Amino acid sequence: MDKIFNDLKIKDFGVALLDLAMPRLCVVCASPLLLRERCICTSCLMDLPFTHFWKQSRNPMADRFNEQIQKAFSSTSDPSSFEPYAYAVSLFFYNSESPYKRIPHHLKYEGGIASGRFFAAILADRIKGSEFFSDIDLILPVPLHWRRRRKRGYNQAEVIASELASALAVQMNTKLLVRKRYARSQINVSVETKGENVRGAFALSKSVNKIGMPRHVLIVDDTFTTGSTLNACREALRTVWPPSVRISVATLAYVSAT
Repeated sequence: MDKIFNDLKIKDFGVALLDLAMPRLCVVCASPLLLRERCICTSCLMDLPFTHFWKQSRNPMADRFNEQIQKAFSSTSDPSSFEPYAYAVSLFFYNSESPYKRIPHHLKYEGGIASGRFFAAILADRIKGSEFFSDIDLILPVPLHWRRRRKRGYNQAEVIASELASALAVQMNTKLLVRKRYARSQINVSVETKGENVRGAFALSKSVNKIGMPRHVLIVDDTFTTGSTLNACREALRTVWPPSVRISVATLAYVSAT
């Protein structure tokens, strides 16, 4: 016990020295972090606008996503083609006027992999206690086009998905979904244009033949804005998997409909 206590003191001392040379800052308010704080200060963490969607089978995010799915079946009367209700979960509400918009921005554009893992771990803890996601057996991050990934150096959705897969003890596959078309940035683009930009942008690799049919798939991205990207991934998966396979979605941030 004394050794563990001494090791902790040495570790804390090392962190304190590093903070003097290179202060760790809260990703939200940019204030210096205290010794035991990680990525976000206690004050900002306490005020994080949690969605609590993991407690609700039907929530605004899920309703919007399922609405897109149902549009595809509006012209058919074949009950066998209908999909089970897709569950949807996000950690916190995103608002362009809120300082919490810094969380996905830091992960996506500033190399904030550590903070991405930190918030993904919080999301994983919430999902782990949710009955709606208890049977997930495959996690798929939304893929980046190879050109964008080479430029950025990593896939932010994969950072989140990896943490979820580890915490939930579920297989993650980064090779199954492929982004076959390079799309321009979706920032300041209309809902209709976003849908057009990603329609048919994803395909499945040959590795789909090497895995068994899952029961419940979770597609992961950093932010749910319109759901178009996630739905495009779902459509690609439906080319090989029947409606009996439930496909749900998860993100760190959720942008409410205006």
